[in-house]
Amino acid sequence: MLILGIETSCDETAVALYDGHQGLLANRVFSQVALHAQHGGVVPELASREHIERLLPMVHDALAEAGLSAQAVDGIAYTAGPGLIGALLVGACLARSLGYAWGVPVIGVHHLEGHLLAPALEPDAPDFPFVALQVSGGHTMLVEVSGLGRYRILGETLDDAAGEAFDKTAKLLDLGYPGGPALAALAERGSAGAVEFPRPMLDRPGLDFSFSGLKTAVVVAVRGRVLDDAARADVARGFEDAMVDTLVAKSLRALRQTGIDTLAVAGGVGVNRRLRAALAGAVDAAGARVYFPRPEFCTDNAAMIALAGHHRLAAGEREELAVRARARWPLDELRPPGQTDAVR
Repeated sequence: MLILGIETSCDETAVALYDGHQGLLANRVFSQVALHAQHGGVVPELASREHIERLLPMVHDALAEAGLSAQAVDGIAYTAGPGLIGALLVGACLARSLGYAWGVPVIGVHHLEGHLLAPALEPDAPDFPFVALQVSGGHTMLVEVSGLGRYRILGETLDDAAGEAFDKTAKLLDLGYPGGPALAALAERGSAGAVEFPRPMLDRPGLDFSFSGLKTAVVVAVRGRVLDDAARADVARGFEDAMVDTLVAKSLRALRQTGIDTLAVAGGVGVNRRLRAALAGAVDAAGARVYFPRPEFCTDNAAMIALAGHHRLAAGEREELAVRARARWPLDELRPPGQTDAVR
């Protein structure tokens, strides 16, 4: 089964072709970073307009890259939520239109389900069950993944997501947008231990996260000070170390509490070099295994959406013709294909 995947949840326009036997045949992403950097953050209306301009030509380009025609497509999967509602509607409307024109089934995919299944895009994929650390600009959570649609949230952030905290701290340090990668690059020049920040919620049981206090600690540290390059690098390093230590400690705690020996990392913050190194060392020392998708499968992409859609369509799940898009869509509402309505 050949699936066309479409991802337009925020500021990346992405298209992919995934075949159940041959794997990923095309994977294209257009980033809107340069557009939104002029405004210091994502402007939803501009994001939607850019999706409209880019999406259909990218579908044609993906088919050409794979050497296929539209007639080869067996189904279409698109991101139905959560995300920016205008951006989601662009992808949803095109997916529904192409599905009607081509006479193939179309299914809306939960963005986070795509991320949770993204490790399966790699040749060495984790077996179920595993614990997923989903860590991105919009979400930070630990999830027990027992199978397709079988997700149990073990803990989640009570306020800012990790990626949000990265971006807000970067803004305090005048690093521009997007701030996360710039802060990580600056932290490489900082000295470990020069500036210490709290490790939030590690002194209490449970697997929830909270990063607003860490962000406030950075505000207090830089308030009223003129920081030279070395001082800014030390602040960045202190913040990143606190964030990494917190994510690693909670991940290990989740493995112990569930008795599962496999951790998979999902989401854009999973690209962070220091986080990957710390998790690899700590998980190995605990006698467990950790899986990292390639960076292009951590950030928003259509390959993960095509993969998730393939699994659901192959299991017989179908939807009616209505366009579906949800700005908010709790992960715990998802069910395995056999436990959903035949037509949603």
